Amino acid sequence: MVKHSPNPPKNEHKSRAEKLEEKRLEDATNRALDYYLKPHPASPPEPDKDQLFIVSPHIDTETLLANASEDLLSISTIAADLADDIDESRRCIALAISRMADGVQLLVERALDHLETKGVAASAAKG
Repeated sequence: MVKHSPNPPKNEHKSRAEKLEEKRLEDATNRALDYYLKPHPASPPEPDKDQLFIVSPHIDTETLLANASEDLLSISTIAADLADDIDESRRCIALAISRMADGVQLLVERALDHLETKGVAASAAKG
């Protein structure tokens, strides 16, 4: 069915109360969407005054895990070298430390792999 008359013009004139109500509704909507879709990162806790060393709070997870992996590799190497220089029960302890560090390093490497996989998936979703 063909309509022969045009649509009536929209009333562009709104009262001040209507404009204010519309603005409040829009602001409330934006706040709700921001709350759920743009969560603010939690602020880092204040460092303890007696704490000698701290990890900088702005360092990303991937960098932290990469450094932890390198440190674990160093611990494993030191413990393995120590095991070569000592004997009997102390050697078993040094080897156990080396193997535990190796196991934890594998866990850290897997966590890095997961981060990399998420990064690739996020890039693919954006692109």
